[in-house]
Parts: sequence; structure tokens; C-alpha cells
Amino acid sequence: MGKLFGTDGIRGVTNSELTPDFAVKIGKAIGTYFGRGSRILIGRDVRAGGDMIMRSVESGLLSSGVIVYEAGMAPTPAFQYAVKTLGYDGGVIITASHNPPEYNGIKVLSPHGIEISRDDEDKIEEIYFNNRINTVEWSSLVNDVKKEERVIDVYVKGILSHVDVNKIKSKRYKVLIDAANSVGAITTPLVARELGCKIYTINGNLDPLFPARLPEPTFESLTETSKVARELNVDIAVAHDGDADRAIFIDSMGRVQWGDRSGTLLSYWASIKAPNLPKRVFTAVSSSSLVEEYLSKFGIEVRWTKVGSVDIAHTLFREGGIAGFEENGGFMYPPHQAVRDGAMSFALMLDMMASENEGSTSLFDRLPKYYLIKTKVKITEKTNIGRIYEEIINKYGKYGSVITIDGVKVIGKDFWVLVRKSGTEPIIRILVEAKDENTSKELANEIERIVGGLV
Repeated sequence: MGKLFGTDGIRGVTNSELTPDFAVKIGKAIGTYFGRGSRILIGRDVRAGGDMIMRSVESGLLSSGVIVYEAGMAPTPAFQYAVKTLGYDGGVIITASHNPPEYNGIKVLSPHGIEISRDDEDKIEEIYFNNRINTVEWSSLVNDVKKEERVIDVYVKGILSHVDVNKIKSKRYKVLIDAANSVGAITTPLVARELGCKIYTINGNLDPLFPARLPEPTFESLTETSKVARELNVDIAVAHDGDADRAIFIDSMGRVQWGDRSGTLLSYWASIKAPNLPKRVFTAVSSSSLVEEYLSKFGIEVRWTKVGSVDIAHTLFREGGIAGFEENGGFMYPPHQAVRDGAMSFALMLDMMASENEGSTSLFDRLPKYYLIKTKVKITEKTNIGRIYEEIINKYGKYGSVITIDGVKVIGKDFWVLVRKSGTEPIIRILVEAKDENTSKELANEIERIVGGLV
């Protein structure tokens, strides 16, 4: 049987791999999975071709007897919160999240608003590939697509309910919001306004071609945003990806703070705000060793998972904890919802700054200092991934412990490296972090050469 779902949903190049014909058929399979009469919420981000794919999926859903409610454009976490709180049986989001502009994707949500489990992804694929699609008789096709207009309002109010609005308002923070020309521009400024912030935006207009920067917020893509944050002398800046479920922060000195650093601080704050939850967090092997180094001071257990928000979210939802997060800026706060949520992360960061009466720079300076380098190498269908992993273990395994939950991670005394095949793009991702900057650069260059020689 073939494979459609990757690390987080179905992804492909728009109108090449992700075509209307495919979208109709997968819509039928999704509708068959949920069952006749199910109420499904659908929406999308700003990407080119999004409306085409959404209409095609809607056709497939209707064909299988599903009742479809359309909410237009909004961030992924807004749809997820709406599915959970407005009583839908599931949801479908047309988004490719952080992928380059030519990509789009299809994400399927459970009634809890969390992406469906890996087992349920397999069920949809089995329906799709074995053509076990349910098609209803013509006389049952009486339900047109209905409009759902409550998503944004419900979502923003939900975020505000978890923070001390008056305390944050009293600080009159200056903030910069980089929405990547996508749907984060619809909601994060609303949250900031309700929190009494003076708001600056960059890349705040909706543009399906992402003209200002790539949808993924990285050190490289945020160079201009960081410069603007310094020039405006803001208290903090936040940058989203294409569907605004991630939040990468830039502190008041203009330093880009990676997601495992913000996730560590927010996990500490979550333990203060939700003391009755189990004192544990779930994070992927791609996160830094500083997570355990810092959170252990507060008696917070760290559990390592595979890379991918789906695995983290389901583990957090099933086992309970104060938070889940990824190094890419995805943070999950279960009192709100057990999925990545960029605007919720932003509000929680302001909440911590206000309550601790401390600026963003000094908050991040609480953390151990590591030097992170992220790079990637393109691969082909013929690339022997196993051979690459073996080479990394043979070369670096002697320096520390080896974790093979997802790719290969080696944790040494003052460094760690992770080499893993991406679940969303044809690339090998390389992460290197060390307490010495030169060591980090040398390791990254060396591993990139090793991987590049084996692709």
C-alpha cells in the first residue's frame, strides 16, 4: 500500500503532485473515514492554489455524505480550537505550514482538534488505495457547504482567557509581529491589541506567493525582521510560519531565540500557571540538551519523542503534562489545546514577562548558552538513508549516548548532533549545537560534508 501522510499531513507541489483530481479522491476517503452525516470544518491558509484544493476536497467530502462547514482563511490552531470548542466531528485544513511557497497540503483533525493519529492516517490511506469509498445516492446530496464565521472570535477569546490581560496591558509592551504574509496576520495582531500592546507589523499583508521571506522562520529568513526589531526598540518580536502554529521569538536585543529555548521558558511558566498538571514535558529529539539542563532545576521531567507535532500532541494528550514543544517554534499548552499554537505562545510569553516583571532579553539569558547551527542536504529517491545514519554513529557515537528514536542523535559532553530524514521534504536535516561556537561550526561543516558525500 502506498503512503500519503508524512510527518504532519499530506504535502505536495501545488497542481503537480497535489492536484484537484487527487484532492477530490482524498476528500472522498476522508469523508468515508468520518462517516455519513459527520460535521466537518474546513479552511485554509493563504497559499496559492488553496481555494482550488479546498473546493476539490469539499466536493469529495460532500460526495461521501459529510456535512461541510467552511471557515475561509485562518491559522491552523484557530481551526483546531474551533473544531474542539464548537463541537465538530473533525476538520480538514488546506496548508503546507512551513514548506516553500510552491507546496500545499491537507491536514486532517480529530474531534479534539488534534491531527488524527498515525493509525487513523493508515485507515484513510487504506480507504484511498483500495478504493473503499462510500458514495451516497443523489437524493442525499441536499446539504450545501455552510459558512462558519465564529472561528476567529472564539479563538482569540480562548487565548485571552489563559493570561492576565490587565497585568500585560499595564506594561504597554511594544511588539513586532512578522506574519510571513500569511494567516498569522489575521489573529496575532488582534491578540496583541486586546493585550494593550503598541503593535508594529512586518510582512503583514496576505500574499499567496510569500514575497518577503520563505514561510519557515529561520535564522536566515528572519535577518531583516531582527534588524527591524532592533531599530524599533521593541520589547519582543514574534515570527510565524505559513499557518501560524509556530512562534519564533526575537528578544529586545534583536537576537533570534530558537524554539527549544522559548519552549523551555514557556514550559517553566506553564508549570507555574498549571500546578495541578503532571510536571513533565514532551519534546522531540531535535530539541537542545539545555531543555533538561534547565527544567530539571524545577523538578520538571523531560520525555523525548520522534520529530513531528502529531506524535508530540498525541503523547501529551494521552499521558498528560504541562507542555509539549519542538525546536522549530511549535509550543503546546494543554489548558488551551494540546497542539502547536503561535498566538497562544506569544500571549504566554507576554504573560511571563509581565508576571515575572522581566524583559525578554533577561528571561532568555536565564538559559544555558549553546550555539546552534541548522542546515540541510537535498536527497534523491536512491539515497541510502540507513547508510548515512550508520556513518554518523560510527563517526560520533564514541563521544556520547546515541538516540535512534528518529534519525540519529548523539549527545556528547558539551555538544549534540542530530541527523534525520525530513518527513515533509526530500532533504536530510542536520542540527548541531555546542557550548563552543567554533566547535558547533566545525561539526556542522564536517557532518554536511559526510552526508553530502553519501546522497
